[in-house]
Amino acid sequence: MLSLDPLGLDSAMLDEARAYLRVEPAEDDPSLAAAVMAALGHAEQFTRTILIRRNASEILSACSGWQILEAVPVQSIAAVTGVPAEGARFLLANDAWEAKIGSHGDAYIRIINPGIAGRVEISCQSGLAPDWSSLPEILRLGVLRLAAHFYAHRDCATDAGPPAAARVLLLPWRRLRLI
Repeated sequence: MLSLDPLGLDSAMLDEARAYLRVEPAEDDPSLAAAVMAALGHAEQFTRTILIRRNASEILSACSGWQILEAVPVQSIAAVTGVPAEGARFLLANDAWEAKIGSHGDAYIRIINPGIAGRVEISCQSGLAPDWSSLPEILRLGVLRLAAHFYAHRDCATDAGPPAAARVLLLPWRRLRLI
């Protein structure tokens, strides 16, 4: 189970969305901010990639085999916490687990000595770019296209869904996973 820290809407993101949609500053900021955040969330779900860096945690089985984390791309693993069936959580020592992070941010972890833990919580920092301005232009444009759609159709009951142009912009960044 993956959980992410909430992403705050930074001013660069909102300013670029205003300019793209030709909306006057402070005219409809709450609706525009909601559309941008929805677009970013939609893009992250579609690409299976955390776009803007933030803290994440994931709970996995404490089995001894290699397991892959969902929170990609992983920048670093901060801690591994044992989650026993009963009792308090505890921090696993660094020699009780092993992690490997690939060049594309895929992270693999295996638990060598879980102690009494049946599950473990992996705390990491994940994300493609440190902030909105650092995202590749094609991704920013895809998110802006989605935001424009969500903003324009916010009161439309018969919305047919996001435009194909947004999907085309995001598609090269989509990660596929074979299970």
